[in-house]
Amino acid sequence: MSDTEKNRYVQPSNVKEAMETIQGLFNQYRKADLTMELLKYHQNLVLQLQSDIHDEAVRENNPSQLVTLEKMIGDMQFWTKQRMSDEPFAYKMKNFKLVNENKTKFKRHVIKGGKAGGSHRSSRH
Repeated sequence: MSDTEKNRYVQPSNVKEAMETIQGLFNQYRKADLTMELLKYHQNLVLQLQSDIHDEAVRENNPSQLVTLEKMIGDMQFWTKQRMSDEPFAYKMKNFKLVNENKTKFKRHVIKGGKAGGSHRSSRH
């Protein structure tokens, strides 16, 4: 195998690194048009999580990481169900779980009271 072929494939050194790699790949294609090729690619990633990476997580003997891995697998299977039923998918994967992208954020604006002194402040949303 030549150097270019070795560099073509990512070789994670532990389970967390493998999960981070798959999370990054998932976030790249999560909103792409659903094709048979994309579906096969996604199923292959899920299969890797369920087999090789799961086995390695069991070997590493880290129960919390195993639970996180199981949830990640479930979330990736949820993506398949959502996309197959032609539902919109407004999530991204962060810390190995799906989070809503359309979360409303409120900005607070603190008003310094002139008469009340520095200890009392009101806030506007």
